[in-house]
Amino acid sequence: MVLIIGITGLALASVVAGLDAGVKRLSEFNMAMATLLMVFVIAVGPTLSIFINVVTNMVAYVENLPALSMPFGREDANYSQGWTAFYWAWWMSWSPFVGMFIARVSRGRTVREFIICVLLIPTSVCVLWMTAFGTTAIEQLQSGYRAVVEADLPLQLFSMLEMLPFSSITSLLGIILVVVFFVTSSDSGSLVIDTISAGGKVDAPIPQRVFWCCFVGLVAISLLLGGGLGSLQAMVVSTGLPFCIVLLLCAFSLVKGLMSEPRK
Repeated sequence: MVLIIGITGLALASVVAGLDAGVKRLSEFNMAMATLLMVFVIAVGPTLSIFINVVTNMVAYVENLPALSMPFGREDANYSQGWTAFYWAWWMSWSPFVGMFIARVSRGRTVREFIICVLLIPTSVCVLWMTAFGTTAIEQLQSGYRAVVEADLPLQLFSMLEMLPFSSITSLLGIILVVVFFVTSSDSGSLVIDTISAGGKVDAPIPQRVFWCCFVGLVAISLLLGGGLGSLQAMVVSTGLPFCIVLLLCAFSLVKGLMSEPRK
């Protein structure tokens, strides 16, 4: 609860400052720190293996995704019915808020610029990030260092960083990144809810921004007290289904809108 209150307080300061002064600067700081940590892991970790695995991992992902996603005729249903379903529902319930936020910051951009900067580049960066940290952890495991898999899930990143130089500094950077990622997620969601409740107004009154940001924090605390992560996952999965219908309608509307645009 203390962490939620602290993160909500930071998000509140960012929301009050506005999109350019608050959210934008905080996001730029977070991406710079994340890039610095990733470059450090690539430089001091198994550099050659990381770059080789970037390609092989993408090929393996494309090859194995259809079979792993198929729930029929599989004895291990954990991926198709647990992990996959939860994350599909997670992105469905979160996508309207993220979509509105991205649409707001992408105003004036072309469709080509949007696809490159919002879809292709972030996907490539995610692949590189997961490969860099995953390959480093796997090679540590193969060399006999089992703490990286025996540690609790929230601590595995720090167990991996302990085997690298400057572990105290990189671990502190990792904690800062986690906190700021939560803050940017909270304030972007609050700004979107604020815009919706204000009837589409971009610059809603500051008290209204404060209300929605605090309300998001209160909902998080309520879910924590009501059952922790399990209640949060249940809520996300249950809200994912109606949002799936909304997203299908949005996709249809997007195609119709693009077809009505004049061709150049």
